[in-house]
Amino acid sequence: MDELLEKAILVGVNVKHDPHFDYSIEELGNLAEALNVEVVGTITQNLDRVTASHYIGTGKTEEVKNLYAAMDANLVIFDAELSPAQIRNLEEDLDCKIIDRTMLILDIFARRAKTKEAQMQVEIAQLQYMLPRLVGMYNSLSRQGGGTGGGFANRGAGETKLELDRRKIEEQITKIRRDLEAIKDQRETQRKQRRKNSVPVVSLVGYTNAGKSTIMNQLLAKTSDEEHKQVFEKDMLFATLETSVRQIDLEDNKNFLLTDTVGFVSKLPHHLVKAFRSTLEEARDADLLLHVVDASNEDRDYMMEVTNKTLQDVGVKEVPTIYVYNKSDRADAPYPHVNNNSIWISAKEGAGLDELLEMIKKEVFDDYELLEMCIPYERGDLVSFLNEKAAIKETKYEEEGTYVRAEVKLEHKQKIEEFIV
Repeated sequence: MDELLEKAILVGVNVKHDPHFDYSIEELGNLAEALNVEVVGTITQNLDRVTASHYIGTGKTEEVKNLYAAMDANLVIFDAELSPAQIRNLEEDLDCKIIDRTMLILDIFARRAKTKEAQMQVEIAQLQYMLPRLVGMYNSLSRQGGGTGGGFANRGAGETKLELDRRKIEEQITKIRRDLEAIKDQRETQRKQRRKNSVPVVSLVGYTNAGKSTIMNQLLAKTSDEEHKQVFEKDMLFATLETSVRQIDLEDNKNFLLTDTVGFVSKLPHHLVKAFRSTLEEARDADLLLHVVDASNEDRDYMMEVTNKTLQDVGVKEVPTIYVYNKSDRADAPYPHVNNNSIWISAKEGAGLDELLEMIKKEVFDDYELLEMCIPYERGDLVSFLNEKAAIKETKYEEEGTYVRAEVKLEHKQKIEEFIV
C-alpha cells in the first residue's frame, strides 16, 4: 500500500445481530489507520448469513460503488476473510482494489516485523493466504485452453502458470518452515536452560495496545537503571511483534524473567496464529501469566475473551494468571487496587507497580522457606552462598557463629540443613 494516499471505504456485514459488530468495525478502522489509510466512509448490512457470491447483497454492492465514487476512494476494505470467488466478483463489479481483514492484518504484521523470525512467520502466513487465491487470477486464462479428450495435451496457459506458481509457493513455504524449525529448536534450548537455572518466567499476554510494553518498561525502570533494556512502545495496534525477554532483578536476590508476546486482536487470521505459534508458546511454558487488559475500553470483556481463546488455540492451559487492568487513570475505577488475582494500575503513571511486584513474588517465589541458621565462623563459604542465593532478612554475629534469618529456596535447603536453628 502507498503511504498516506489510500482512501478507503469500510464494509461489514452484521450477521444475526452480533453484539460485537460495532466494535469490530471500529477496530477495522484502527487497523486501516495503522497503515496510514484514511477511512472516508463505512457501509454496513444486517443479514442472517453473508451472500456466497459477493459477501454483501446486490443493492449494497451498488451502494458501495456510489459511495466509492462520491468519496474519491481508491480502496474497499471488508471486515471478514473473503473467499477467492468473493474477491474476484467484487473486483469485477466494483472495478477497484479489494482488501479483506486478513490481508490488512498480514500487511501490518509484514511492516512491523523486525527480526528474521517474525519476518519469516509473517511471510509463511501470507503465502498460505495466497495459495487458494491464485485460482481466481488464472481461472479466466485456463478457460481459454480447451480440455478436449487428450488429458494434459491441450492444457491452458493459465493452468500451467498456475501450477508453476503453486509449486513455487509450496516450495517456499516448506523452506521457511524448515528455517523456522531451526529457530524453534534454538528457542527450546534457551527455555530448557532457563528451566535448569530455575529462574521463574512471567509472561505478559493480552489484546494489542493494552499496554504490555509500557508495563515491561516501567518494571525495568523500577528495578534496573539500564536504559538499553527498554522495549519499543507506542500507542498503536501491534507496535511490537518480537518477543522480548528481560530479567527483572529484585532487591532481595530474587529475579525472574519477564517475556512480552505479540498482542491479540479479534478475528486474528488462523494462518498467523499458526505461524506465530512458537513465539506464543513462550506463554505456555511460563510460571505465571500477566493478562493485561485496557480497563478504559468498554469492550474489555470481549478483548479478554479473544485473548483467552487465542491462548487456548496455542495450547496455553492452566497457567496461574494475574489480571492486570491497566489504563485505570482513564477508567473510573479506583487504583492502585488489588482484589484476589486482579489488580487495577496505571502503568503510564507508575501507579500500582509495587503492588503488582508483590503479587508476582507471592506467585513465583512460593518455593522459598523462611529459615533461621547459625553458621560457624569457619564456614564463611555458606554465608557467602546465602548472600548470593537467598533473600537475607537479618544477620547477627554471635559467639558461636553468624546468625542468619533468610528466605531460602527449597532446593538449597539441604546444603545448610545441619545449621538450621
